[in-house]
Amino acid sequence: MPKTVQITADTVFRAFADETRLRILHLLVRGEICVGDLVAILQVPQPTASRHLTTLRRAGLVEVRKQGLWRFYRLAQSGSRLQRRLLDCVASCLGEVPEIAADVARAERVAKSGGCCP
Repeated sequence: MPKTVQITADTVFRAFADETRLRILHLLVRGEICVGDLVAILQVPQPTASRHLTTLRRAGLVEVRKQGLWRFYRLAQSGSRLQRRLLDCVASCLGEVPEIAADVARAERVAKSGGCCP
């Protein structure tokens, strides 16, 4: 029988309490993205990106899809009302933060180049 994990407000707020995780969430608002492209956009080492993605996954904020050796992340479809409202805030409020605006510009360049994932 699968284990059900209870996501608490504390877990969600801890996930939101890091700049890199907020940057990841803001990028995922735009759609699914692979780890390799996230690394290029965020300009962080792959283990750092993976560690933050694990935290977001444990908080029920993101889901992973595996395709061969690649891992693609997207925002979780389900979630509490609190999670949805916080993600709405990420989508609408953080675009003015210079680092996040730079991420969006890099994401557009990565998308135009085709990215690293199949």
